[in-house]
This record gives sequence, structure tokens and C-alpha cells, in this order.
Amino acid sequence: MSFTIFGESLIDKAAINQLKRCLTTPEDRAVLTADAHVGYGHPIGGVVAYQDKISLSGVGFDIACGNKACQTPIRAADVDLEKIMDEIFRQIGFGIGRPNPKPVDHPVLDHIAQAPFKPQRALLHLASEQLGTVGAGNHFIDLFQDEEGWLWIGVHFGSRGFGHKTTTGFIALSQGKRFEEHAPERGMHAPPILFEAHSELGQDYLAAIQIAGEYAYAGRDIVVDKVLEILGTRAVFEVHNHHNFLWEEEHFGQKYYVVRKGATPAFPGQYGFIGANMAEVSVIIRGVDSEQSRNGLYSTVHGAGRVLSRMQAAGKRRWKNGKLEYLSEGVVRWGNVKKLLKQRGISLRGGAPDEAPECYKPLEEVLEQHRGTIEVVHRLRPIGVAMAPAEVYDPYKD
Repeated sequence: MSFTIFGESLIDKAAINQLKRCLTTPEDRAVLTADAHVGYGHPIGGVVAYQDKISLSGVGFDIACGNKACQTPIRAADVDLEKIMDEIFRQIGFGIGRPNPKPVDHPVLDHIAQAPFKPQRALLHLASEQLGTVGAGNHFIDLFQDEEGWLWIGVHFGSRGFGHKTTTGFIALSQGKRFEEHAPERGMHAPPILFEAHSELGQDYLAAIQIAGEYAYAGRDIVVDKVLEILGTRAVFEVHNHHNFLWEEEHFGQKYYVVRKGATPAFPGQYGFIGANMAEVSVIIRGVDSEQSRNGLYSTVHGAGRVLSRMQAAGKRRWKNGKLEYLSEGVVRWGNVKKLLKQRGISLRGGAPDEAPECYKPLEEVLEQHRGTIEVVHRLRPIGVAMAPAEVYDPYKD
């Protein structure tokens, strides 16, 4: 049994123990990236290679959540930033359950209508309404300036309600219920939900997440294209990855089902976009080959990693009669965050205390733990941040 940890001093022992519980046989291989923290049944930043298991918990609720970034041929200094951010927030949907302000068509919808796993076909209307929307929580559209002054676009979100409903449906199936039935979600520290790879359920799940992955890619493409349209420009370079997904890969001469939850694939020469937080520098990285890389299953961080839970940051909240009520105060002072962003020349639309910079580890410190497995190609300074506003709750858990 192989277990590799990057930056163990940065990681809560609960996340390490949680990943150990995901291992089933001596042949399993596991990796924990330096941005890791506890997740539902499987830690964020956790990678497991199984020979004969499919991990629903490792993919998570937000199937195929991921990042896309593109460089434009525009100088950041030449952009009317406030006007552009207004248009991004007006023309693109942010928030849970919110439909696209302008419905879009895409071949992925035809694929959902004919999905190999037939129960997914009933989710076509939901998928159609939300295609090209961003969601809430830590999902964003950002504008950046690189070292040479070029303008970049970066986005982070996944398969929206379509992916979430797919996951909850398979949780129901795992409990002997029908896909459409409600099934109780087990707690954070429950054992992971695993399917035998060659079982009917395992094969159905593999087919279902492929469609959800295609949908997530399409959504990020649509959103980036919309921002390019608002800017009146085009992309000259693109980076696009899932970081909540399962791949069939070969490592050390063996074939595995590799699940990465909150971890970015970083094979030699492969590019990735790693977001920091709304105030700090994000990066474009490229995987390099080394013994460390191989032991790490060619995986790296997907972000900086949380140090404050959402409740610690924003306080305890609940929905009552369609309104958000605050039951206790969090440690983040949102007014101070907005002042900080203004001082740094960052134009903010939306946002919430539980996404404040202090909720996250310093990205440079996290990346340092992966030295020798990746190289930083570009550093991107945020100049515009668009996220769902504070009153929007995100049930689509990582």
C-alpha cells in the first residue's frame, strides 16, 4: 500500500486519517496534496488509485468541478474594468438554481437526452436551464493580469444541479432505492461509497459521470466564451481541467481507476490553472516528470486549501421562509475584506465572508510543497472577481 503526502505539516490529521479509511487493499495507492482538508467521505485534495473500485465519494457531489483559464491579446490596463465586471454579473447567472439569463444550446444537451444511463435523461430540463451558469460557494469568474500585462479570464465551477442530482441518485441506488428516491446522505466521516468496477452499478456510474464531465466542460467553455464576447476579443491560449473526477490510468505498470477530489492532474507537460483566493496571485502551472511526480500519481493542488470552515468564517446560518438568517457571528469582517480589495485595485461583484482571503492557506506556501512535480509558468494578479452574493447558499458540496 502506497501513501504519499505533500506538505504534511500544513494538513489537518483528520484529512490524513480520512484518506487512509478510503484504502481497501494493499494494492491501492493514495496521495494527499498540500491544500488538503476534510471532505464528505473522502478528503479534498485526496487521490486514490483503485484496481477494481469506483469511488463515488472521491468524485463527490460536484462531478467534474474544475478550472478553465485563457489568455487574451488585450492589455489589462486598456480594459474599462468596472463596465466589464458589471456586464459579466448581468449577463451570466450566479447562484443556486438560477437559470441562465439567456438560455443556450449545445450538443451536450442532445447527449443528455440520449444518455446511456437512462435516468439521467429526466434531468435534461434542469441541465438545459443551468448550462452556462456559475453557481455559488467558491465558484467564480475572475479577470487577471499576468507578468507582462496581458488580460486573462479564469473560471471555477462544475456540473451544477445536473451533477448534484446524478450523485444523489447514485447514493440512493447504493442504498437499494430507486435513482429518483431521496436517500439520506451519510456524514463527513462515513466510509466512502465504492462500487465494484465491473458491476452493473459501477459501469452505470462511469457512464453517468462521463456525461456530467462533458456537461461541466461545456459550461466552462460557454462562460469563458461569453466573457470573451463581452470583452470583444478571443483566446490565444487555454488551460482546462477537471479536479473532481475519475480517470482510467496506468501507473507503475498497472491499470487503475484514479479518483481525484480537489486535485488537479499534472502529467509531464500538462498545464493547469490553480486559483488562490479573491485577493492573491493565482498561477498557471505545468507538470514535470520526477520520482516525486510519479509517487504523487501526477497530481497537484486545485487551490490554496481552506483553513477556516464556512461556519467559522461567516457564522451559523439557516434558511427560513425563503430568507437567510444569521444565528451567530463569524470571524470574518466583510467590510474589511472589501476595503482590502479596493486598495489592491480589485473590482468585486458579489462574494461572501466564507470566501474571504483569510479562509485560505497562502498559495505560494502550498505550491512550495509540490516543488519538483510542477513548474509555475504564469502568475496572475486578480483585477476583477465575480461570485454569488453572500445571501446565496451552496448545497453542491465538493
